[in-house]
Amino acid sequence: MTPSSEPKISKPQQETLAPAEPKPLAERLKGWLDGLLVADVFLVIGAALWFGLAVLLHSRGVEAPLRLFERLWQPLFLPAISLLMAAAIVSGVLGWWRRRGQS
Repeated sequence: MTPSSEPKISKPQQETLAPAEPKPLAERLKGWLDGLLVADVFLVIGAALWFGLAVLLHSRGVEAPLRLFERLWQPLFLPAISLLMAAAIVSGVLGWWRRRGQS
């Protein structure tokens, strides 16, 4: 079979899509903060589970998990909990402000 005798299959026409407009800075910042807060929630939940397990193991005489938790409390877990609480307060204040503005 020669190349000229092969049946020609038409390619579907590609739709020309306009390039997507870049998102505004405020929208990108909000998306980034939302992602950070989701990760923070999982960190805090993981810390709570770790603490519960460490206390259980402490009662059985295994001290290492609780000691490690205590070492990580100040530099990791306390700021994560503080960030989560601050975000909840800011979210509440912004919601109140929006409702107040609509009335």
